Amino acid sequence: MNKFTFSYPTKVYFGEGSVAQAFAAELGKVGENVMLAYGSGSVKKNGVYDEMKAMLSQADKKVVDFSGIMSNPTYTKVQEGAALAREHHVDFILAVGGGSVIDCCKVVSAQAMLEEDIWNMEYGKGKFPTAGIPMGAVVTASGTGAEMNAGAVITYEEKKWKGPVFGTAASFAVLDPAYTMSVPPMQVLSGAFDTLSHAMETYLGNSDEDNVSDDVALAIMRNTVVNMRRLLNNIHDMQARSNLMWDSAMAENGILKCGRLTDFQAHQIEHQLGAYTDCNHGQGLAVIHPAYYRHIVKDAPEKFTRLAKVVFNVDTAEAGVDALESFIKECGLPTKMNQLKSTVEITPEVLRQVADTCNVIKCGPRELDREEIYEILMECM
Repeated sequence: MNKFTFSYPTKVYFGEGSVAQAFAAELGKVGENVMLAYGSGSVKKNGVYDEMKAMLSQADKKVVDFSGIMSNPTYTKVQEGAALAREHHVDFILAVGGGSVIDCCKVVSAQAMLEEDIWNMEYGKGKFPTAGIPMGAVVTASGTGAEMNAGAVITYEEKKWKGPVFGTAASFAVLDPAYTMSVPPMQVLSGAFDTLSHAMETYLGNSDEDNVSDDVALAIMRNTVVNMRRLLNNIHDMQARSNLMWDSAMAENGILKCGRLTDFQAHQIEHQLGAYTDCNHGQGLAVIHPAYYRHIVKDAPEKFTRLAKVVFNVDTAEAGVDALESFIKECGLPTKMNQLKSTVEITPEVLRQVADTCNVIKCGPRELDREEIYEILMECM
């Protein structure tokens, strides 16, 4: 294990009915003006919005709506939210939704208290925000683990860039699996695959032998696969949804990353693919992972072999990659670029731009160059 300092700032309220417990304990600590943030309106259709608004009203809060947060939140949307927060003197932000809503709000929280542009501050000066409007999260679609940290993934459309911007971590998060019941089945499975990806990419980073973080990561991977298969058998399985919700949280609360470096090259490739195509994140990862792993499987044979045995019950590293691809097909997730819902036609020219602009990770099993990234993308056509 490498030297590390671990801090976990988010208080989690887990289980059915936990939102009432969370609000009773937490809303008295925050100011009067609350920004209620959500996505395209599904929370209004399924009654979650009315439930949140009623509880906030009972707590004597004035509500400012921040709606329309898209599945790949844009930098323009962040700035819109920050301006709204300043205009209404927002004291607290309540993000109600999946990772996109929560990510957007984390950056809104920080940007609203800054006089300078947060992207320029982080990427131009290498400085990061130290304060933000306090926020909480009610998770309605799990998989990203966004409620567990201060990092956000934002699409800067003008720059054709999608990547991390650091904001404010939620002070508390509500993880009630009942809130995921109205999410379409494919979105549930896409989110769960993102969880699997997080655990795999963390595991395949640099670590010493018999690293406890590796053992925990393997357990999260196996549990995610088991419970995704349970949902394939019964999409309404509440126990499976509960397990997947906690798998998601565990994959991104920092525990798997303790004492080691991580890979996350597949995520970097998908982020830029998303910047050019606006494709679904989990589905983009499903397309990329098998091709990427076939390129690096011989660079970390022991780790791939162990993953194959523990997660997929097969004997060799190569068989493990095949089993991962078969599992993706079993779940009905896409395996080729033409199966992704995209705002543009995904052509070799588009993939060339993706390869030439994506971030290259230097601490995975092997550092890729841009030609090999392009090869990987073309193998997904």
